Amino acid sequence: MNDGPVSTFQFLGLTFSTANVVSGLVVFLLVFTVVFFTSRHLALKPTKGQNFLEWLIEFTNGILKGSIPANQVSSFGLYGFTLFLFLFLSNQLGLFLQLTFHGATIVRSPTSDPIVTLTFSLMTLMLAQFAGVQRLGYKKHFANYLKPFVFWLPISIFEEFTNFLTLGLRIFGVIFSGEMLLKLIWGLATSHGIATMIVAVPIEMVWQGFSAFLGAIQAFVFVTLSSVYISQKIEVEE
Repeated sequence: MNDGPVSTFQFLGLTFSTANVVSGLVVFLLVFTVVFFTSRHLALKPTKGQNFLEWLIEFTNGILKGSIPANQVSSFGLYGFTLFLFLFLSNQLGLFLQLTFHGATIVRSPTSDPIVTLTFSLMTLMLAQFAGVQRLGYKKHFANYLKPFVFWLPISIFEEFTNFLTLGLRIFGVIFSGEMLLKLIWGLATSHGIATMIVAVPIEMVWQGFSAFLGAIQAFVFVTLSSVYISQKIEVEE
């Protein structure tokens, strides 16, 4: 584990986090690898890889069906599947792999940065807005912000803002705090040699397993809430 600063670079006058770019690329390659190798040689008699992929698709579709009308789930199935798999692997990455280069972190969990999680949050809410306009038309969609009466508009706008923050910051808080605690435990393990190592390593392993579980839960929660927000935009409020 490490607690070094995060490296950044400039591009077109903007500052980018090297850790976010590199870590995101690592997760992308992991997602591509999982999907590519489990979807090869599809057959009526499925292989273990095909069974896993079909189970995962059914699982994410099941999450969406909990909120989105059944006849609309197919429109968001790919998004839900990709979002869950990417977030799940992002949450796990920093628990098992953290790398530094010249003292700066370049690989960690992408979701331990609020910029990443809030970007996913904004992407989900923008998709919900697009789906609402596509499904209901501009007039009916934006009329929902005026219900139950016109003066409700400021509250509706504030609700959108709080949805954006809570969706992104919830997963960030869990992943960031989990990684920080792992670093503290590892620091304790290496502080006084073999004596602290014997005590701290089992604690590190237990917390690592628990953090992996929390990472899976947070990916599930994020997709669940995303489906709720989308469902709210594609239906006319009474």
